[in-house]
Amino acid sequence: MKYFTSVNDIGNLQQAINEAKSLKNNPFAFEHLGKKKMLALVFFNPSLRTRMSTQKAAFHLGLDCMILNAFNDSWTIETKDGIIMDGKAGEHIKEAVPVIAQYCDIIGIRAFANLQDRDEDYNEILLNSFKKYCDIPIISLESSIRHPLQSFADIITIEEQKVVNKPKIVLTWAPHPKALPQAVPNSFTEWMKKASVELDYEFIITHPKGYDLADEFYSNCTIIHNQDEALEGADFVYAKNWSSYTEYGQILSKDTSWTINTHKMALTNNAKFMHCLPVRRNMIVTDDVLDSSQSIVIQQAKNRIYSAQTVLKRILESM
Repeated sequence: MKYFTSVNDIGNLQQAINEAKSLKNNPFAFEHLGKKKMLALVFFNPSLRTRMSTQKAAFHLGLDCMILNAFNDSWTIETKDGIIMDGKAGEHIKEAVPVIAQYCDIIGIRAFANLQDRDEDYNEILLNSFKKYCDIPIISLESSIRHPLQSFADIITIEEQKVVNKPKIVLTWAPHPKALPQAVPNSFTEWMKKASVELDYEFIITHPKGYDLADEFYSNCTIIHNQDEALEGADFVYAKNWSSYTEYGQILSKDTSWTINTHKMALTNNAKFMHCLPVRRNMIVTDDVLDSSQSIVIQQAKNRIYSAQTVLKRILESM
């Protein structure tokens, strides 16, 4: 493995999940792999779980770790070609990326969507620039349109928590006070579509009209616009807000009837509640659900260590 940017890089899901579970049981079993090697984590956006879980995963594998908070710790970086750099950007990505690559063996990059220009976001300019201007392994720590380490951790958590052979998993839109990218729902949908084939999951998306995802993620999915209907008999409820793709970056609804509460959870098959965190309490989900035994958001966060460790291990083994 050289790149980890989507579900397409993980191969057989059951094998990847088994590998992650094995690492969870014996996290230091492969600490020799990263000895005398350096991982650089480059953040263009804030992070709590991604930063700390990836550092912990690196530690388990014997990797040293450097962290760069771009724009705060470094010069502002220009990404456009042929531009006269007479503005705020002090360095071009054509120099910045190969310089970073000289100092490390693997790079992880986190770069969110700006929600201003859909084409720019969906072309993944920052992530693809790192792949273009250096020749070392690259890991997505969340990009404009995907969050694969989160989705991998999500599926590990579902496999640990499921009590039926064919779980029904519902991804539901929920209200939020500001516009959010589609990266998490895109990625979760992509991984669930693969899991539906390889692991025999039933997967449903529910959201208000106007919140369709891009066709590359949305195609061949079961979509139900009535949330209560979608939640009936669910084994897992994954709540997440996202802004509109068609009316790009816009908030089309703040309908609080979509907030997950005890009434909504009562429609399910005693479902587990999931969210990638951070979560807006009493907007996305009410306190009584989030603080209940049905909530597995903390377990999800812990599994971020082992999704990252599995990916890093595979990269190190291929070097």
